Amino acid sequence: MNNKSEQKNAHPKTPQKYPERQYYFPAQIVETFIRKGKESIQTTYLAQLILSSLAGAFIAFGALGSVLLTMDIESAGIVNLMAGIGFMIGYAMVFLSGSILFTEVNILLPSYIMQSKFWISKKLLSFWLICYTGNFVGALFVGFLLNLSGSLHDEFYDYLLTFVEKKMEFTHRGTWGWFQVLFSGILANWLIGAAAVLATAARDVVGKILGIALPVIIFEAGNFQHAVANMGYFSISVIEGFDISWYKFILLNLVPASIGNLIGGGILVSLLLSYAYKEELDEGVLKEEEEAIEEMENKKEAPNGKPAGEPAGHQ
Repeated sequence: MNNKSEQKNAHPKTPQKYPERQYYFPAQIVETFIRKGKESIQTTYLAQLILSSLAGAFIAFGALGSVLLTMDIESAGIVNLMAGIGFMIGYAMVFLSGSILFTEVNILLPSYIMQSKFWISKKLLSFWLICYTGNFVGALFVGFLLNLSGSLHDEFYDYLLTFVEKKMEFTHRGTWGWFQVLFSGILANWLIGAAAVLATAARDVVGKILGIALPVIIFEAGNFQHAVANMGYFSISVIEGFDISWYKFILLNLVPASIGNLIGGGILVSLLLSYAYKEELDEGVLKEEEEAIEEMENKKEAPNGKPAGEPAGHQ
C-alpha cells in the first residue's frame, strides 16, 4: 500500500497540454483591423500611392488569371471554380504583400474610425482617394504592358470579352440596372470582407491563402461587382481596343459598384464586427489608438509655425 502511494507521489499526473491555437479570435481580428487602419493612414502619400498601385496591378493579374484558367472549359461549375482560383491569386498577392486595396480599406478603416473621436478627417478622405486612384492606375498599367507585350492571342481577348460583357450586362437595364450593380457590389465586398477576416484569423501563409480562397471563389462565381476587379477587366480590354465607353464603365458600373463595396465591407463586416465585439477588445489597443490620434493632432502646426497649443514666444 505504501509502495503504491510512493509511486503515485513520485509520478504526479501531468496536466493535459493542448496544441497551440492556429487562429485569432474575432475580437483579435478587429484589433488587427484597427492597427492596420492606423498604419495605413500614417504612411506617406507617396507610399500610399505606390502600395495602392501595386494592389491594382495584382488584382488586374487576378483578372487575367481568371480568364486564362477558364479558357476552353465547357462545364459552368468548373469555369466558376477556376475563375475564382485565378482571381484569388491576385487577392493573395495583395494581402501578403501589404498592398493597399480599396475594398480592403473599406474593412480596415471603419474599425479604426469607430475608435477615433475625430471620425472622418481630411487625412482619411485623402487616403481613400489616393487608394482608389492608385488601384486604377495600377490596373491600367498592367493592361498597357499586356498590350505592348503581345503575349496574349486573339483567343484570349475573345474570351475576355465574355467576362466584360457579363460585368456590363446591367447597364442595359436602365436605372434599375444601376441599383442592381450597387446591390451586387454590397455582396461582393461582404464576401471580400469575409476573406479579409479569415485571412487575418489564420496565423500561417497556407491558412491565409485558404481563408482568402473560400469567399473569393463564391464572389467570382456569383458575378458580383468588385470595383477594382472590374478595373482590371476593363483596363485589359479597353487598351486592346474593345468597344466599351468610359462613360458607361465609370458612371454605370464603377460608381455604383464602389458605393456597394463601401457598404458591404464597411457596414456589413467592419462596423458590425467592431460593435459586436467592442466589449472584448483589448483596452490597451484602444488606449494606444487614442494616444496615437491625440499625438497626430498635437503635431499639427499653428499659423505661426509652432505646434498647436504652443505659445508663439516659446523658445
